[in-house]
Amino acid sequence: MLHATDDHRRARIGRRHGLAPDHRFDTIDAATTAMTAWHATESTTPYLSLRARVGSLTVEDVSAAIYDERSIVRVMAMRRTLWIVDRDLVPAVAGSAGRRVADAQRRGTAKEAIELSETLGPDWIETASARIVECLTGRELSARQLREELPEFGGTFTAAPGTKWSTDVPTMTRLLVILSASGDIVRGGNDGHWRISKPLWTSMASWLGEPMIPTSSEAGYTEIVRHLLWTFGPVNEDDLVWWLGGTKGTVRAALAAVSALTVVLDDGTTGWLLPDDTADLEVAAEAERWVALLPTLDPTTMGWHGRGRAFYLDPAHTPYLFDRAGNGGSTVWVDGRIVGCWVQDADERVQLILMEAISDDARRRLDVEVARLDEFLRGEHITNVFASPQMKHHPLS
Repeated sequence: MLHATDDHRRARIGRRHGLAPDHRFDTIDAATTAMTAWHATESTTPYLSLRARVGSLTVEDVSAAIYDERSIVRVMAMRRTLWIVDRDLVPAVAGSAGRRVADAQRRGTAKEAIELSETLGPDWIETASARIVECLTGRELSARQLREELPEFGGTFTAAPGTKWSTDVPTMTRLLVILSASGDIVRGGNDGHWRISKPLWTSMASWLGEPMIPTSSEAGYTEIVRHLLWTFGPVNEDDLVWWLGGTKGTVRAALAAVSALTVVLDDGTTGWLLPDDTADLEVAAEAERWVALLPTLDPTTMGWHGRGRAFYLDPAHTPYLFDRAGNGGSTVWVDGRIVGCWVQDADERVQLILMEAISDDARRRLDVEVARLDEFLRGEHITNVFASPQMKHHPLS
C-alpha cells in the first residue's frame, strides 16, 4: 500500500491551499474551487482566508465576488454552518448536506411548535415556506422586514419544552434556516460592514438569475467528497464524517463512488485519496518553505479533525488554539506546521504569539506576512466569536 508521509502532507498543504508563495492563486474563484468551501460563520473569515491565498487582493475584490459577480455564494449546509462555495457547487451542497440540515430542522420544528400547528394548521411549515419564497422573489428583505410583511410567522415558539434547554425561538429565524439549507433562499446583500453580517434575504433563483436545482443526496455527497479529497487528501473517514456532519455510511458510499484509494499514514492509520492523485507520493517530498497567517475557522486549520491534526499541530497546543467544540482560532504557520496565533494590538496592528521557537529566516518571512495582512486590514478591528483561548489570554504563560 502506498505511504503518505507527514512531509508529503505538509508539502501538499503549501501547494494545494495556495499558501506557498509560488502557488498562490490568481483569482478568488480559483482559490474557492481549490479549497472546496470557506467557513463564513464569522463575516471576516472568507475575506482573510482569501487574502492569504490570492496574490493581490482587496476587501473590495472579495465583496464584489460575493455581492456583484455572485461567482461565490453563501450557503447554509454542513453541520448547520454558514459557508461560501463556488457557484457551481451550490446544487451539490443543497442536495446533500443542506438537505440533511433542512430535513432535521423541519422535523424538529414540526415536533416542537405544537401551538403553531394548532393555530395555522398541520401544513403550516410548507405554507410559510412558500409564502416566504414568494415574498423574496425579485426582492431583498431583512428578517425584520419579512416579519412585518408576514406577521403570522413573526412570533416565537418554545423549543425543547420542559427541559433545561427550553427556550423561545423566533419562528422566522427557524424558517430562514430551513429554507437557506434547502437552497430555496439565500443571503443576498449585506446591510452591514464587511466585518459585520446584516443579511438581506432573497430567493436563490433571484440571486443567481436562474433556477437552482439541487442534486440527489447521493450525487451531492459524492461531488463534495471528490472536492474534499483533492483539497485535504489523504484524509480518514472520521475527518470526512466530521466535515460533512454526516454518517459513516454516507461517507463510505461516496468514497466508493469516486473509487477512492487507501494509503498508509505515518501514524499507522488509513487515509483516502482520489485514484489519480498519487504521483507526488511516489517521489521524495520537497521541503518547500512558506509561512501564513490564517484567520479563525480557516479551512486549512479545520480540514482535519482531532488526532488527525497531529501532522501539522503539536497536540499539546490544541487546548490553546482550539475551543472545546473543535473550532480553530487564528493561526501562524511555518513550513506546514502551526506554531502560534495572531492578534491585533491597541493600534489594530497584527501581533504574533508564538508557541514554538522558529528560525530567524522564518521570522523575517512572517514579518513580511504581517505587513501584508496589516495592509489588507487598513486598521480595521477584527472581532472573533470563535477566538481561541490563546487569543483571549495572551501572552503565552
